[in-house]
Amino acid sequence: MTKKFGVLTGGGDAPGLNAVIRAVVKTANRDYGAEVFGIRNGFDGLVDVEGVSLLTSEKVRGILPRGGTILGTASRGNPFARKVIQDGVEKIVDVSDLVVQRIHELAFDALIVVGGDGTMRISLELFEKHCPVVGVPKTIDNDIEGTDVTFGFDTAVNIAMEAIDRLHTTAESHHRVMVLELMGRDAGFIALHAGVAGGADVILIPEIPFEFDRVRDKVLARAEAGRHFSIVAVAEGAHPKDGQPVYRLEGDEVYTPRLGGVGRLVADYVSTACEMESRVTVLGHLQRGGSPTAFDRWLGTRFGSGAVRLAEAGGFGRMVALTGTEIVDVSLEDALAVPKRVRLDGDAVATARGLGICLGD
Repeated sequence: MTKKFGVLTGGGDAPGLNAVIRAVVKTANRDYGAEVFGIRNGFDGLVDVEGVSLLTSEKVRGILPRGGTILGTASRGNPFARKVIQDGVEKIVDVSDLVVQRIHELAFDALIVVGGDGTMRISLELFEKHCPVVGVPKTIDNDIEGTDVTFGFDTAVNIAMEAIDRLHTTAESHHRVMVLELMGRDAGFIALHAGVAGGADVILIPEIPFEFDRVRDKVLARAEAGRHFSIVAVAEGAHPKDGQPVYRLEGDEVYTPRLGGVGRLVADYVSTACEMESRVTVLGHLQRGGSPTAFDRWLGTRFGSGAVRLAEAGGFGRMVALTGTEIVDVSLEDALAVPKRVRLDGDAVATARGLGICLGD
């Protein structure tokens, strides 16, 4: 019988998702004669009517350079905690048994799930319910421990770096302090990598709680040296020493709290403490949109093809990963055991310090 693979993309969108989908379809068709069915809007497609459709090579033609995902996604589509309206009342229900039933009814030999840490955790729970799940790590935040890097991260860093480059010219022209707030949740990889690549003077990340006076001292030292402008890259999860992250939306049983606002906090302080004009740019979803870089297309393609090979080998409950230059696989349990964060003893932090960049401590 012809093998049947399902593929879905969960969580936030990221550049490179379409490269994964394309590689899954082409590899499954060409190497194994298997059919691939796309599941729309994450796990919701396994619950909703007409959420599953056959993907052919024709349907994935031309999608390699496209951002987003042709399958759609749902960042809050957790089948173990789904928000529904019943009898006019909002309730949280567990529909995971229905999802498991649908996977078996569709006779999938494997379900390839592409997503971040939340989606991978759902995949692990479904695997524990005897579903043939294979994971593909995706997140612009690069915060999944089981792989050296996730696709989407390189594009996000390049977009952030270009923003810093552009802010440099206006900061220098107007003698301002320009604060750029970047995504990353509780990990500072985007801010650190983009900040170093873009020549930021101050980089604030969640892993290093900052002191306001350290930022002030750096900005004033530059002004005294005749450089009457500064660039400050701030990760959205950065927070003051003995303080808390800044949230713009509270969470609940389903929705996690949404970070945002620390850039304004830093800019207001600098304006007062340094008596210098400051401006805030929140790059936001620009970091996750648009065409993926060559690296993210390359990595997404290798992950997609590798996921099909892993599924064919019966490697369920596992996730493809990049280690060095090789595509390997790790158990979902190991990949999710510890959240990935910027290593304070790593060369990236040492490099930033060696360049004289203020990290707020």
